[in-house]
Amino acid sequence: MGELLDLAIHDDIATITMDDGKANAFSHAMMQALSDALDAAAEGASVTVIRGRKGVLCGGFDLKVIRGDPRDVPALVQAGAHLLMKAWLHPQPLLIGVTGHAVAAGALLALTGDYRVGVEGDFRIGLNETAIGLELPVFAIELAAARLDRRALTMATVGAQLYSPRQAVEVGYLDKVAVPGWFEKELQAAATRMKQLDGAAVAGVKRRLRSAAATRSLEAG
Repeated sequence: MGELLDLAIHDDIATITMDDGKANAFSHAMMQALSDALDAAAEGASVTVIRGRKGVLCGGFDLKVIRGDPRDVPALVQAGAHLLMKAWLHPQPLLIGVTGHAVAAGALLALTGDYRVGVEGDFRIGLNETAIGLELPVFAIELAAARLDRRALTMATVGAQLYSPRQAVEVGYLDKVAVPGWFEKELQAAATRMKQLDGAAVAGVKRRLRSAAATRSLEAG
């Protein structure tokens, strides 16, 4: 689907692989490509997987915009809010393959997944915004509060704590960690298990579970 990501559908599983050759940053172009890929996956498969290239899922919002003209930042963040809430409410089982680093918006993308598999290694996962002078927007707080262990929530948000993949399981960013040689098998096995679920029931439960928080997030701007 272009230079930023690839969409492949096989055996009723849609796999979206983010790969801009860099940090897979949430630029406007990357977010639009992801949104289009989610739509295509919903039409052509019954389970969706989002993953990154080797070593990185996503390094956060596009720093060229974040560190540029302040007037351009709100539109980028708002686009991120819409994309992440779209992923969170995706009407299929959504798996996230955390192939390496996942910080800031990358960590939030992991939080949208119904099941998250990480790869073991010297990687960092978490929300580092307060360490670099940024406040977490409402949609980030909603995702963190919904998915992270309450005992870790303050340090994960206020404290900008970053975690290794194994620590990320304990905190709630991931559901499972696999060594590199087993990562692909674990992700495929999880997608195959999720494929057995009833699609309409999954969509309905996700709406009931998350739509109120998603609405609050988008209304907050």
